[in-house]
Amino acid sequence: MGFREKLLVCATIESETKEEMVKSMEIAKEEGADLVELCMESISHISDVELVLKQRTLPAIVSFSKTKIVVLHDFMLMVGSSVHNFRLNSQKISCKGDSKHKCLQVLRLAVELDVEFVEIDFELASDMINEVMQKRENSKIIVSSYVKCGIHSKEKLGNLLICLQSTGADIVKLVTEVAYITDVAPVFHVLTLSQVPVIVRAVGDRGLISQLLGPKYGAFMVSGSLGGKSIPGLPPLLSIKNIYKLDNVDVDTKVFGVVSNPVGHSKGPLLHNPAFRFCGYNGIYVPLLVDNIKEFLRVFSCSDFAGFSIGLPHKEAAVACCDEVDPLAKISNGEEPNVSPIAGRLFVLVGAGGAGRALAFGAKSKGARVVIFNRNFGRGESLAQAVSGEALPIDHLDAFCPENGMILANCSAIGMEPDENLRSYDLVFDAVYTPRNTRLLQEAVEVGVTVVSGVEMFIRQALGQFKLFTNGLAPEDFMRKVVLEQF
Repeated sequence: MGFREKLLVCATIESETKEEMVKSMEIAKEEGADLVELCMESISHISDVELVLKQRTLPAIVSFSKTKIVVLHDFMLMVGSSVHNFRLNSQKISCKGDSKHKCLQVLRLAVELDVEFVEIDFELASDMINEVMQKRENSKIIVSSYVKCGIHSKEKLGNLLICLQSTGADIVKLVTEVAYITDVAPVFHVLTLSQVPVIVRAVGDRGLISQLLGPKYGAFMVSGSLGGKSIPGLPPLLSIKNIYKLDNVDVDTKVFGVVSNPVGHSKGPLLHNPAFRFCGYNGIYVPLLVDNIKEFLRVFSCSDFAGFSIGLPHKEAAVACCDEVDPLAKISNGEEPNVSPIAGRLFVLVGAGGAGRALAFGAKSKGARVVIFNRNFGRGESLAQAVSGEALPIDHLDAFCPENGMILANCSAIGMEPDENLRSYDLVFDAVYTPRNTRLLQEAVEVGVTVVSGVEMFIRQALGQFKLFTNGLAPEDFMRKVVLEQF
C-alpha cells in the first residue's frame, strides 16, 4: 500500500562528536536531504545529544542502536483461522543494562524536545511505546526491526510486518541484511503490503536497489549517504537528486540496469537516466551487483524489469539464459565476410572476454584475419577457433610484428602497456574508457598512429541498448554530449 505524496530523502548520519554531527547536518542540507537520521549511539554524553537536537537544521529521525547482539523471540500470530509460529531475529539492542538505559534516555529526550521522528527498536516497544505515545506532542513514532542475514521469504517478512504494525506505531521500519541481490525481492513485497507507512532498507552492496527502486513499490522515504562517506547499500545523496531523480519514479516506471560484478565503476547510470528524461520516457537505469545471473533473471522476471546491459563476468552466461539470441551474437564460421576496409588485414586482439569476443566475431565478419592474445591461453584459443583465427601466448605480444598496417584492439580488463612495435599498426583501439585517453592511446598518437577511444565504443553500444530499451528512441546528440562532458 503506498503512502507517498512527496518522496522524502533522508541522510543517515553517524558521528563520534556533536560538532561532527552538526556539520554533517549542514552538508546533508546542501546536498538536498529533506531530513536526517541521527544515529546517537556514538555520542557519549546525554548533554551533547541535547545540544545536537536543539541545533538541528533539518527535520530529524532520532535512532539508537548500540550493538548487534542476536536476540531471539518466538511469536504466535493468528492469521485468518490459522495460527503461525515464527522466530524473530533482532540484532540491534544489547542486553547490557547501561546501553539500554542510555538508549531510553536518548529516545525520551527526543520526545521531550518534540523531534519530528523518534525510532524505537521493536525489542523496546513493549517497554516504552505507550509512554512516548502519551507524552509526545508532534513526534511521529517509528518502530523498527533489524533482521540478520539469511533467506527471508515474503511470508516471514510479511509476518514480521504484522508484528511491527501491531505496536500502534505511526511508521514501521524494516532493515534486513542481504547476501544476494535476489534477497531484496521480498523487501519490495513488504512495501506493497503495509497498512501504515513503511521504511525499508536492505543492508550491504547488493541491497542498493532497495533505495533506488523503493519508490516504484510505494516507499515514501529513501536514504542516502553524504558525499565522501560511502555506506554499503545507500546511494550518495547527490546521485538521488541529480542522477536518478527518484521523485519521478512511480509504479509505472520501467527498470533497466547494468548487471555486473563488480558494478560500482559503471558509467551507465550517468548516461541512460538523463537520456530517459530527455526523451520523456518513464524509465530508470540502476547498477545491479549480481552473483548468479540465472537466479537473478528468474527472480526479477516480471515485465517491469524490462532490459539489462550485461557486464563482466556474466556476458557469456547471459546468452545461455536467453530464449532468443540475435544472429550477430551467435555468428558461425560459415558466414561470408562483408566487403570492408579491414578485409584481409591482420586484426590483433588482446582479451577474450565479452567485449573481445564481440570484436573478434565482428572483425571476422568483415574479412579480417584475427590473432588473439589472452592471459588465459585456453580461453583465447577457444575464441580463435570460433573465428578461424590464431591464438598466441600473451607474453609473445611485445615481439609480435609479422607485418605493417595491422589493427590493434585492446579489450583487456586490466589495460595494456604500450610496446615498441606500435608503428606497425595503422589503427589502435582501446576499449578502456576510464581514463578516456589511456597511456596506450597516448603513445600510439606520438608515433603517428590513428586511435579510437573506448568512449566511442561506449557511446555506440549505449545508443544500441537505448534503442532496444525504448523501441527506437535514442537522442544521439544528447547522449554523446553527456558522455563527453561527464566522462
